[in-house]
Amino acid sequence: MNDFPPILEAFIKNETWIFAKTYAKTWPHEYLVREKVDEKIFVEFVHFIREQGYKGKFYQIDITYLDYNNEVFWTMGSPIDETTIINRCTKEQSYEYKLKYNLLPD
Repeated sequence: MNDFPPILEAFIKNETWIFAKTYAKTWPHEYLVREKVDEKIFVEFVHFIREQGYKGKFYQIDITYLDYNNEVFWTMGSPIDETTIINRCTKEQSYEYKLKYNLLPD
């Protein structure tokens, strides 16, 4: 993606992402919490994910994913004013990758 907004690149790079310990063995990923980051940029990134991303699945759940720099970003699909988390993982840890290569956890 060539037209990734510089403000969102900086947001991704400079924020402190939290490792999701609960899912370390099955679905390793990191997340940002809306109330702990810049509200305006958080909302802008959620919009960007939903407008520029692609429709996919997480088992039976419909998700909009956005791939950037070998990372996959997503939210859980709540209305934007109710969205509190942005998630990310490496491409190799994504559902679609694990499904394609028969690596889904038990």
